[in-house]
Amino acid sequence: MITRLTLINFKAFRSLGLPLGPLTLLTGLNSSGKSSVLQALALLRQSADNVARGLLLNGELVELGSARDVLHDDFGPADDPDTDAPVVGFVVDVGKPFEFVGLYDPEEPDEDVMQMRVRGGTLPFLAAPFQYLHADRITPAVTYPRSRQVAIDRGFLGVRGEHTVNFLRHYGEKEVPDGPLRHPDASSPQLRDQTAAWMQELCPGVNLQASAIEGTDFVRLSYGFGGTAGINATRRRRPTNVGFGLTYALPIVVACLTATPESLILLENPEAHLHPKGQSRMAALISAAAATGAQLVVETHSDHVLNGVRIAVKHEVLRPEGTVVHFFRGNGSGAEVITPGIDKDGMLAQWPEGFFDEWENSLDQLLD
Repeated sequence: MITRLTLINFKAFRSLGLPLGPLTLLTGLNSSGKSSVLQALALLRQSADNVARGLLLNGELVELGSARDVLHDDFGPADDPDTDAPVVGFVVDVGKPFEFVGLYDPEEPDEDVMQMRVRGGTLPFLAAPFQYLHADRITPAVTYPRSRQVAIDRGFLGVRGEHTVNFLRHYGEKEVPDGPLRHPDASSPQLRDQTAAWMQELCPGVNLQASAIEGTDFVRLSYGFGGTAGINATRRRRPTNVGFGLTYALPIVVACLTATPESLILLENPEAHLHPKGQSRMAALISAAAATGAQLVVETHSDHVLNGVRIAVKHEVLRPEGTVVHFFRGNGSGAEVITPGIDKDGMLAQWPEGFFDEWENSLDQLLD
């Protein structure tokens, strides 16, 4: 479990130390640095198999551009006895600190690989089960890719969730362990039926079916509305005839249901294209995944997700000390982070200006 992440001269942050918990919510204004936290963790994961080459700024998980793009504009001193060059640094604390330092070469500012130095040994999370789902996820389509190496051998859903359908097709009979993730209304503990049951929280009566298209490198997803969590509805509908919300949510649901105590799951805007009740239920699922022992770092703009997590704390699904909320906002020259504490009743210790207060601001105008 990562307990703290420190960013040095990385994008919007000259220096930032950020506590992390089993569930960490990153909230705040647009372009205030939230995504940079997820990108930093993904960047280290992306570079894990190529330490000798360095920090790989562009790859499967993130595409950050060049060294010039990731170095903070007003970068601080290296504070590194081995170099006088500017550095981009990351310190990941998992009980002991692991330090990763990318060296910036002023002669090659447009390179997308930075020479890297590692201190502390091999970081455990770099080999742990991992999912990273971008805000730009798969949209409704007739077919999806069928890659054994990605979906089946690696168990990776893809950063857009594009391998989710093939993953579900192959692992649909795998059981979700008994515990907070197992939906009580599902027809069985199998992943296929558990996924359908949780999807019904977003759209009552929906069920789904994933199947291979023989002789091709594609799989097909279809939805039914038979009113049960099974897959036996007689009339199937293509995702293109159902809408964005279900297909956008499907990778999030599968990522959470397959979480293990060793997993690190990074999620961007899980609430996208969902109605308010669906956003609240998505928060319940995310909270259940964290309660299994997985670690989730979630970027969200939804007060319904925030409140759903607060309810999970009040209902003792999550421990208050393990639930961390960070509010990011610009300060003119960079970004600052405020971390309101949360108590056992789900109440927040402070409510800074700009922190999910637009409903109250709008109500004040309506009543004025």
